Amino acid sequence: MPPAPPLPSVTVVLDRHDDALHTHTALAAHHPPFGRITPHPGPGTTSETGLAHDLLAALGKPPLLPGRFPAGRQPAWEAAAAWMTALPVTRLTALRAHRLTTRRTMRLLQLQALTGIHPTLVCHRPHLPAALHQALRTADYSLTADFEAARRHYYGTPIAESPAADEPTEPASRWLTLPALDRLVSYDSPRPCTDPRTPPPIAWRHRPPPAPLTAPTAQRVAHRLHTATAHPRLAAAVAAALITGASLQQLATARPRDYDDAAATLALHDRARYTDGCAAYPVPPWAGIFLRAAACFTRLVSGEDQELLAAPGDRAHLLGVAETARLRPPQPPAARRQGPVGRVEWDWRERQEAERYKAVPASRVRLSLR
Repeated sequence: MPPAPPLPSVTVVLDRHDDALHTHTALAAHHPPFGRITPHPGPGTTSETGLAHDLLAALGKPPLLPGRFPAGRQPAWEAAAAWMTALPVTRLTALRAHRLTTRRTMRLLQLQALTGIHPTLVCHRPHLPAALHQALRTADYSLTADFEAARRHYYGTPIAESPAADEPTEPASRWLTLPALDRLVSYDSPRPCTDPRTPPPIAWRHRPPPAPLTAPTAQRVAHRLHTATAHPRLAAAVAAALITGASLQQLATARPRDYDDAAATLALHDRARYTDGCAAYPVPPWAGIFLRAAACFTRLVSGEDQELLAAPGDRAHLLGVAETARLRPPQPPAARRQGPVGRVEWDWRERQEAERYKAVPASRVRLSLR
C-alpha cells in the first residue's frame, strides 16, 4: 500500500498592524461552493464547541444540532468535519487566530488531519502568541507577514459572481409540495438486514417510483436543506425520502455501509417485504452530498453499525427540518383539514388510504381475505 500523501502545511499569517485589508480580503474569498471558508470566531468565548459553531456558520448552517446526544455533548465538530468532507472544503482561513486557546488550535489541527484541509491562521499581532506557538510545536507550519503573498497563495481570489449565480432566486418562504414525501410517516415495520451483500436494484413492483426532481427543483431543495440544519443525518434522511419515496421506518434500516458513493446507490432493507423488499436505489449527485456527510458523521459519532439516516425516535426532529426547509407532501383540501390552517399534515395520504379501505364493502373484504 503506498504511503498516504502528506497533509497540507498550516500557514500562519502575521497581520502586524491589525490592518482591515487582511480581514476584508480573507472574507471576500469566502465561498463554500468553491471549497473555501473564512470563519470569523466571535469574541468573548474560549469554548471548543463555540469554535465548531463558528465553522458551521461559515458553512452556511445554523450552529445548533437538534436532538439528544450521549452525555449531553453536541457533536458539532463531527458535523463540521462531515460537511467539510462532503462539500468538499479544501481551504480554511481562520481570522482572529491570536485569540485561539491551545486546545481550540489543536482542534483545528485535528480537523486538518481528518479532512485534509489547508488551514491558514491569521494572527492580527506582530508576534506569534504563546498559546498558538505551543499548539503548533508538532505541526508542519510556515509563517509569513507578507500581505501580497497571503492574498495570492492563502486567502484565495475574491468571488466576483453575484449570489444569484449559485443560489435559487425563489423566495425561501414559499412551500415546495413534493409527492415523494407522502410516505415519510407511513407505519410499515422493516428491519435492518445482516446480509453483507448489496441488494439488487429497486424493481418498483409494488408502488410507482417517485418522480425525479427537475434540475431547478433539486437545486432549490438542496439549497434549502443545506441552510435548514447542520445535522447531516437529518438532512440526508429528507434527501433520501425524496429519491426513494420511503417511510422513516424503512430509511432507518440503512447503515453507513449501505451507501456506496462510487456506485451512487443507497440500500434500504425490508426483509419481510412490507413494501419494496431489500433494494438499492440510485442516488443523484445533489443527494449524494448529503449521504456522504451522513456517512462520515455517523462513523465519527457512533460507528459503522448505527443508523446512517434518522432513526424512528428522530421523527419530530426530521419533520421539523423538512418544515424549516419549507418542504411538505401534498396537503388536504381546506374542508378536510384536521389541524389549524398553516400546519403541515404529514398523514394526509395515510388518512386517504384508511378512508378508501373503510369504503370497501364488507363482502369484498371477506373475499380478499380468503
